[in-house]
Amino acid sequence: MVRRDSGSDDRTPGAFGAPSRRRVLRLAGGGLALAALTAGTVGCDEDSVDVEDPGSTGGDEPKGGGNGSGDGGDVGEKGQAPKPLWTKPTSAETYGDNDELVAAGGVVIASGSPLAALDAATGGQKWSLPGGAVPGAPLLLSEDTLYLASSEYDGSVIGYAPASGKETWRSRLGKEYRQPRPIAVDEEQVYVIAEILEEDGSSKTNVIAALDSTTGRIAWKEQRDVGTEQNGIHAAVRGRHLVYTDFKKNLTVRDTASGGQVWTHKTTRTNYGFFTVHQDLVIVPQGNVLQAFNLADGKEKWSLEASDGALFREPAVLEDVLYVADSARTMWAVDPRTGRQLWKSEALADAGLQVPRQYVKAGGTLYGATDLDKQGGIIAIDARTGEVRWTFNDKTGDYHAWLVATDGKRVFALHGKKLHALPV
Repeated sequence: MVRRDSGSDDRTPGAFGAPSRRRVLRLAGGGLALAALTAGTVGCDEDSVDVEDPGSTGGDEPKGGGNGSGDGGDVGEKGQAPKPLWTKPTSAETYGDNDELVAAGGVVIASGSPLAALDAATGGQKWSLPGGAVPGAPLLLSEDTLYLASSEYDGSVIGYAPASGKETWRSRLGKEYRQPRPIAVDEEQVYVIAEILEEDGSSKTNVIAALDSTTGRIAWKEQRDVGTEQNGIHAAVRGRHLVYTDFKKNLTVRDTASGGQVWTHKTTRTNYGFFTVHQDLVIVPQGNVLQAFNLADGKEKWSLEASDGALFREPAVLEDVLYVADSARTMWAVDPRTGRQLWKSEALADAGLQVPRQYVKAGGTLYGATDLDKQGGIIAIDARTGEVRWTFNDKTGDYHAWLVATDGKRVFALHGKKLHALPV
């Protein structure tokens, strides 16, 4: 018998500690529609911000620093980070999730109100949406469409052309549902989660649904169990499989054609829902073990154990390599198909740097974004060896997590309400 989404909570004490303030805020923002957060934000400005030496390292000089080869950007002497191509103020309202900064169609967009798209090359504003992004809802990007939950809170999900900001698609689940938020997208469908309204206007359950990305019609919808959460959802699609987690520590796979549940696991330690997928596998950090499950049946394919009781953090698969760090500040590169270790680096620990929680790759360099100052920021890492090339920190002391995105030509670093474009 296939198990359904479970609403029970079996948090393991001491697994990863309490969620950070930003992630707690994100959960609140996603569930309560914090419209008040949109007041008093700083709008995007056409004028650049002059930054003197913003590329200085955020602490002790990293060991194994930049080599000036151009493979990791236009680095300065002794592993200094490159100077930004431009720095702009933004209206960003971020909660530390990886889907709040995107680059596509020649623009870079940070979640906020108003939602503004900046020219990737110059930082000049290309377009803006007055209503902005709904707090806690992702910027969901397909190949040619940016999907947003409606800031009018009218039950709509809307698609926009990233390059122009023009609306290209719209869909609604119906009046009996509240706050639908897109969680994943593939070539044919947009997947959303929404609250199911009771007669008194309250909500005890939620629904997961698929919307046709051409017509906007509902392809299927499935009610989830009482006690499951519509907050803290992380999702991905691979072929016929929609994979998602929530903060009740459910790892669930559904059939994208029918919505039927294929399998679900109650995981003990999922690092608050973060996972990555590669081909037919979903890879999940669970304490000091990294596990890979077959998407088709949920059976374990391989597992990898961290040394000395360290806990694995957020993983990412980029160009067929799995990158992950652990709480001992060890970086791992792993073959995602087999779990075989490709390299293991102590460079982060040696340099006294924080552990990245988000990664992008451009050329031969891996760029990691950390949670907080001071020993963090954007860390450029040699993707072949794990050695640290440089770190970029704007030294503002802002408590927000760093976010990173790339268009292949530039690396975009968001910190609080400052957006920097760094050369690749």
